[in-house]
Amino acid sequence: MTAATHSSLFPRVPDSADAVLEGLDPEQREVATALHGPVCVLAGAGTGKTRAITHRIAYGVRAGILQPSTVLAVTFTNRAAGEMRGRLRQLGAQGVQARTFHSAALRQLQYFWPKAIGGGLPRIVDRKAQLVAEAAATCGTRLDRGELRDVTAEIEWCKVTQTVPADYPYAAAKAGREAPRDPGEISHLYAAYEDLKRDRAVIDFEDVLLLTVAILQDRADIAAQVRAQYQHFVVDEYQDVSPLQQRLLDLWLGDRESLCVVGDASQTIYSFTGATPDHLLDFRARHPGATVVKLVRDYRSTPQVVRLANGLLAQARGRAADHRLELVSQRAPGPDPLYTEYTDEPAEAEGAARRIRELIDAGVPAAEIAVLFRTNAQSETYEQALADAGVPYQLRGAERFFDRPEIRRAGAALRAAARFGANDSLLDDADDLPSQVRAVLSGEGWTAAPPAGSGAVRERWESLTALVNLAQDLTAARPGAGLGDFVTELDERAGAQHAPTVQGVTLASLHAAKGLEWDVVFLAGVAEGMLPITYARTDEQIEEERRLLYVGVTRARERLHVSWALSRSPGGRPSRRPSRFLAGLRPGTTATVGATGSGAAGGVERGTGASTAAAPRRVQRTPARCRVCGRTLTDAGDMKLMRCEDCPSDMDEGLYERLREWRAAQAARSGQPDFCVFTDRTLMAIAEARPESAADLSRIPGVLSRKLRGYGPDVLAICAGQEPDGGVDGD
Repeated sequence: MTAATHSSLFPRVPDSADAVLEGLDPEQREVATALHGPVCVLAGAGTGKTRAITHRIAYGVRAGILQPSTVLAVTFTNRAAGEMRGRLRQLGAQGVQARTFHSAALRQLQYFWPKAIGGGLPRIVDRKAQLVAEAAATCGTRLDRGELRDVTAEIEWCKVTQTVPADYPYAAAKAGREAPRDPGEISHLYAAYEDLKRDRAVIDFEDVLLLTVAILQDRADIAAQVRAQYQHFVVDEYQDVSPLQQRLLDLWLGDRESLCVVGDASQTIYSFTGATPDHLLDFRARHPGATVVKLVRDYRSTPQVVRLANGLLAQARGRAADHRLELVSQRAPGPDPLYTEYTDEPAEAEGAARRIRELIDAGVPAAEIAVLFRTNAQSETYEQALADAGVPYQLRGAERFFDRPEIRRAGAALRAAARFGANDSLLDDADDLPSQVRAVLSGEGWTAAPPAGSGAVRERWESLTALVNLAQDLTAARPGAGLGDFVTELDERAGAQHAPTVQGVTLASLHAAKGLEWDVVFLAGVAEGMLPITYARTDEQIEEERRLLYVGVTRARERLHVSWALSRSPGGRPSRRPSRFLAGLRPGTTATVGATGSGAAGGVERGTGASTAAAPRRVQRTPARCRVCGRTLTDAGDMKLMRCEDCPSDMDEGLYERLREWRAAQAARSGQPDFCVFTDRTLMAIAEARPESAADLSRIPGVLSRKLRGYGPDVLAICAGQEPDGGVDGD
């Protein structure tokens, strides 16, 4: 489960911009206050990257530096985008767009399609596999179920890497991909698939990005309109960006550098989809002026878990390993990871289920336990073992929470109660939100005590109980919340697929576990042939398997159980051996691969210069703070004076009068009102600051670059007690 599902789900909104920064560590604070790009945040697992970037956006908005409607935060899953929107709302930064790449692109495509192409946007196909099968039939090719899945994945890879059908054989060979069929055959299948889509006037998921890119490239007027709307970008999980997504991001940005990216090359585990950490690792090369902040303080895991995670990466090779981060646990010590060898896979599953039963009986919530494995096919053995042990569980990546029939019915009942509750006898004795929700859900079969055993009845009860718990969390944060507020919260969560906690052990693949965390994690099947998987043969593929195990290890907060089986079935030949990745890390073994050096420490690296030497750089606004008390300033007048209105002034009265006389002469000469030269507030700010250089003067709000060029020499001369030369505005 994520940290957002704890009882602190609805914290109080900070009462000021400065309050947004409270509780951040020094590196997170650097991220939050670095409001002008380019900024690159290298964030290790558990270091609070989402906290840092959401506080960065919120601080910029609350300090008046960023306009909410001009900020676009981009991530990779609807759940992550929904969580980001929720956190921003809790921080008082409403109005910021937080979307996935596809969601943002689709919104733009739907809006601009009539103008750019004409007519309505073509229908988006839900499942491309059926179209791929039909395309194969037109080519006279028969694909079994596995081949259909693999060929569909190859087509998706082609599209996100911007590879056309004719180029597939060469591109696949260059990327080291093992094609599921002859590359030339896949090339023909890909072309037939594109023809079939064109004939039926439909588009697929990847086309949303491709068509948005095409429109922004071909229509300068539309690109300009998008860039006028979005002026500040934040990209989470930047190590997972594909070439196509990077191209779209480049078009959104144009020639600007107002960009903050966040990622960790050591968590790159989706290269099969076209994701590459190169964009993250090359960020400083493409943006020499970038500020780089490294987050290494791990708030999630105990020192024992962190030690294992660091040890895994210490044996890694390759470019991502050269840029790894050395995590430093901020938690109290916990138990050492446990390593267990079993005779076969059923015995391994039964052993895990037995330990999980003991943990639950000892008071560990089932929702705080997860079993993670390399492939989804491993799930069935654990489902059976947990059911036999009477342990409730949920499958991550199975049916989505808000799509479950009982949740749909519960939502309808809650909406009806919110609208017509005054006439509902069920609610007569319910005087607060939790009791109202319990009363409504009792009509849907919910009971205070869980049903006996496991299975579908228990799963339905767990789902409804998650709604009851969510109502309690909302009430704790907002005592006056009613059923209407609760229904609104459910609708927002459903749109973001941000499900509340279900009280069951989570079963998930390592890929599906990315971004989640639990108190106790069981890593199952950590054996050669499974992790690394059999078909991982190249150095790059092996290193990605190592990173996958690293992701699994760093999901654990307190306890970590690592296991493997010597054979697949009872009575089978015990030919398996533990994963090579554990060598030198589990007791009694030695490392087989030398370390590549120590990982990077936390800290901040400032940029060395602009990305393009010839490009002029604007004087950028930074968060304004009172010179006297240090508070962040949000009032425009206070920001000009660089102090709170009620803080004492140290203005030089004589200098202020000389500046007023000079301003009157300038205004008379140019035939414009005095305030068009400088406002009274700006002159007061100058008289208080008494700038000695153009750089000092440029930092005073109201002294823009044009006025700095035209009036700067005169103002500096007056501040130095000299006579101005009487120059005019240098426009």
